[in-house]
Parts: sequence; structure tokens; C-alpha cells
Amino acid sequence: MPVPALPRLGLGCAPLANLYRAITDEEAEATVAAAFDTGATYLDTAPHYGLGRSEERLGRALAGRDRASYVLSTKVGRRLRDLDPGESPDGQGFTDTPARARVWDFSAGGIRATLEGSLRRLGVDAVDIVYLHDVEDHLREVYASGFPALAELRDQGVVKAIGFGMNISGAMAKLVADLDVDVVLCAGRWTLLERTALDDLLPECERRGTKVVVGGVYNSGLLADPRPGAPYDYAAAPEDLLRRALDMARVCAEFGVPLRAAALRFPFAHPAVVSAVVGAASADETRDNAAMFGYDIPDDLWHALVDRGLLDEDLPLPLAATVARNAAANAAAAPARPAANAAAGRTTDAVRRTGE
Repeated sequence: MPVPALPRLGLGCAPLANLYRAITDEEAEATVAAAFDTGATYLDTAPHYGLGRSEERLGRALAGRDRASYVLSTKVGRRLRDLDPGESPDGQGFTDTPARARVWDFSAGGIRATLEGSLRRLGVDAVDIVYLHDVEDHLREVYASGFPALAELRDQGVVKAIGFGMNISGAMAKLVADLDVDVVLCAGRWTLLERTALDDLLPECERRGTKVVVGGVYNSGLLADPRPGAPYDYAAAPEDLLRRALDMARVCAEFGVPLRAAALRFPFAHPAVVSAVVGAASADETRDNAAMFGYDIPDDLWHALVDRGLLDEDLPLPLAATVARNAAANAAAAPARPAANAAAGRTTDAVRRTGE
């Protein structure tokens, strides 16, 4: 099936699950409400995020909203189970988690059971996109059973589009080359500081017609607030990258542009990129993301970054005309979003019939 038309800006819902710090249910609901207010109505979540808490909070925030008013993705590969007696939850960066554990499960039954659990927590009959999540160390299982199971759900109309969500672009490039992948979510590998995806994943996606959603545009924080101790890929940023980010921020300031705005715009230089999902843990952060996304950025800024050696000369640049042309081409290629999800009423039953 074609990839549903995606808003250019989406909400990454990992922070709703107390990523690094706890937030309240009310703050989570306000975060999602602000996403709707600002048009960031592509919502991405996963069972991994807070051991299901992200999906639960997102589901409560979506209750009562028109299902045709947003695009929803979740992920499979990690199935959740209740803790055994005496077992403690492994938060993996998420605090105050439910009493659950993650289990890698790429069996057909496991994929379907994982999706069924997500639908239950989200309180919906269907999601639009399902990604296999962080599977670089499980490729044999992905080829043998995980992807075929997901493809079967796509063929049955249970989900519209399938793909991979990872931060290892080389592994994703091979998966895109080998399999019938609709869309990928590439985290942190196509940013102002990281060009890896341009050298492997993006050309393959363009060749195959696979859509690309980018995540991690701030490289886990360095491009949002470059300072000593700022995180880069979830660890303290190396000195050379910190200096480069600070130099980029100074050039951006010369043009009156926040570094955050430049970081959010940059990935759209490539024609395969259709959307960016950016995390937020408050309504203010969601509104700031939208403001940065809509910032007026002069073309001269990008040329200045190249001239000062901060961007490679062979990189595509998100010049205004380029971004507009790419957006128009992607909009023309995307299917119109239906007034309602025709398959929604039968999706949950289909998952149960085929998987349990």
C-alpha cells in the first residue's frame, strides 16, 4: 500500500514516557494537544518507550479525536510481558515505568501479538505505519520471520505501510535494497553533524521509492543546545563535534536564525525525506518545534556554512526552492487521506485471527 500522506512535522512520543525525567499525565496530554494545534499530526510511538507508557498516554490524549485527523505509527520487535515475581523493570532511560519487561520476538505470532498490545494501549483499531525497531542485531530473524509477518499484515490491509525504525543507516540501506519497504524512520544519521545516511541509505531509498522520515535531528541534544556536556547520540559530545556545533550556531546567529531551526530544516534537502518527527515533553516544547520548523531561513546561511567548512561541499542544501520542490513532489506522490479508515473496524479482529 502507498505510504499515507504525512505532515512534514511530526511528534516523537518517546518523551511522553518519562524519558530521562518524569512528566505528568496532564503534561503529556497537553503536549499532544499542542501538536494538533500546530499541525504536527503525525504521531510516532513504540512499546519500547517507557515499557508501553508512551502508547498508553498517547492513547488517552487521542481519545475522542477523529481517527482521520492524524497519522499514527508504532513499532514491533520488542514484545512486552508482565514481570515475573521478584523481577524489576529495566527502564533503559525511561523513569517510573510500568511493571513490564521487553522480549525480542520476531516470530509471526510475536509480531502480531505486539501490534495487538499496541492497539489496546493506544485505544485504536488500527495504526497507519508499523516499523521494525532497532533490529540491526537481529537481521537473521528479520529476514526469516519478522518482515514476512509484517508484510502479511500489510497484504491483509491491517496496516497501510511498513518499514524500519533504526539509527544504523547502513543496515537499513541493505534492508531497503533487499525487501519491499514502504518507509523508514532514520534517527540521527542525516543531520547537520552526521551525513552517514547520504552515503548509504538515502540513495537506496531514492532508487527504490522508499519514503524517509527523519528523527534525532538534534542528535539527542547537541544541536538544540550546544554547550559543554551536551549529549550527542546519548553520550557526552566529543570536543570536536561540540566545537563544530558552536561554530554552526555562531554562523546561524549572524543570519538571525536559531541553530534549532537550521537543524530541523536541513534534512529536507534530500528528496526522499517526507517528514521529521521531533520529541517534546511539554506543550511549550511542541510549540517551539513548530516555530523552528516554520522559521524563515535565507539561502545565504547554507552557503555560508559551506564556505566556512562546516558543511561538506557535496551535500544537498535545503535552499528554499529545493525544499518547496521536494515538498510538492512528495505531496503529489502521496495518496489522499480517506475520510475514515475503512479497514479500522476489522483490524483488531484480523490481528487476533492471524496471530493468536
